[in-house]
Amino acid sequence: MSTGLAYKIAVLVFLENAAGEHLLLLRAKPPNLGVWSPIGGKLETAHGESPFECAVRETREETGHEIVAADLHLFAMIAEKAYEGQAHWLMFLFRCRRPIPALPADISEGKFGFFSRAKIDAIPLPETDRTALWPIYDRYRDRFVALKADCAPGQSVRVDIEEITPA
Repeated sequence: MSTGLAYKIAVLVFLENAAGEHLLLLRAKPPNLGVWSPIGGKLETAHGESPFECAVRETREETGHEIVAADLHLFAMIAEKAYEGQAHWLMFLFRCRRPIPALPADISEGKFGFFSRAKIDAIPLPETDRTALWPIYDRYRDRFVALKADCAPGQSVRVDIEEITPA
């Protein structure tokens, strides 16, 4: 069991264009350097920022896409224990109901691409995204699920469901 690791709180925002393709960022910085993932970032806890406020801010900062909290659906909350052996993460996963109109310009965090859901399975992803995050998206994107994941190095990721809203 991991002890003494920092606990970080963050959001991921799943954005799509009008064709239903997912916007992903090829990360230029750790964590997830060199792999594709949804946009997101850490909550500004010193300001008391809520997960919804963070998702709106991160969407604007990273993509220029202006949304409001009502455009978002919180579909999952996942507590990741010992991610990459570096930290514990509490992640809030949002699906944005407002399509993004165009591919955003590159940013210091990386470059963007649109991918069909089928294509996502064939591109470089963080291993936890491949084994846990995208299957969670596929199954619960229109509902809500709370999960916990043990991501300690040297073992396979174990994900347990703690609550699911009824269908």
